[in-house]
Amino acid sequence: VTLLLPFLCLLSPAAAGKLLVIPMEGSHWLSMRKVLVELSKRGHEIVVVAPDNTLLIDSSDFYVTKTYPVPFKREDLEEHIHSSAATCFSQEPFLVRFWKLLEDYRKSGAMFQASCRALLYNQELLKYIGDSHFDVVFTDPVSPCGQIIAQHFSIPSVFFLRMVPCAIDVHAAQSPDPPSYVPRMFSVYTDHMTFSERVKNFLIALSESFSCSIAYAPFEELASEFLQKPVTMTELLSHGSVWLRRIDFVFEYPMPVMPNMVFIGGIHCEQKKPLSQ
Repeated sequence: VTLLLPFLCLLSPAAAGKLLVIPMEGSHWLSMRKVLVELSKRGHEIVVVAPDNTLLIDSSDFYVTKTYPVPFKREDLEEHIHSSAATCFSQEPFLVRFWKLLEDYRKSGAMFQASCRALLYNQELLKYIGDSHFDVVFTDPVSPCGQIIAQHFSIPSVFFLRMVPCAIDVHAAQSPDPPSYVPRMFSVYTDHMTFSERVKNFLIALSESFSCSIAYAPFEELASEFLQKPVTMTELLSHGSVWLRRIDFVFEYPMPVMPNMVFIGGIHCEQKKPLSQ
């Protein structure tokens, strides 16, 4: 006991932290909000930074909301989200969906890059972030603006996501991603593919680098300009400390993952009453 006392004196009780939250609009936010509410109940101080014309991101007693002006209207964002959703669930041939997807990626990249630029060059808000000494940036990496700020202020980042297009999240975390085994987005294949399906899956994987360069090239340019050094999207996200992935191994195809990827599928689901007998 005598030997343990000096070590016990060095221990300190767990303390609540200060979270800077830079969320993504739409259903991404609905999932994240439930986590923020729970974190707030556990004593964490939370500040949400969002555009002033958001669709779903709201104020709450569980967190402080800071807004900034953006150079597009709320209606433009709403129309774009509906258009992208229609493309994702379309039953059209792959090539038709692919070209529509390219256009959606281009519009998404331009719109969210404009929003990100408005935040990065908002001097008042940046000064607030710098003076607040946040412990962690909690963000959705589909839009890398939160990670740009995390790197600028040297704050650890925690990513909250389902996936990033073109498997950028997988490559950033240096996780294996063989196209002969892991089906690509929109391929409609399973992890059990014939030889011809594996060839098609490989070709889709090659096309992803082209399509995502359209979507994320504006972000890479902005990040390089703001951080004053050349960076790629993959390099930017490679600094993420923890990846909280809103998927469940039970419902997904088997895939290689890295140790800092944590599966939290179902965390955002409402607790339902048990079924009656």
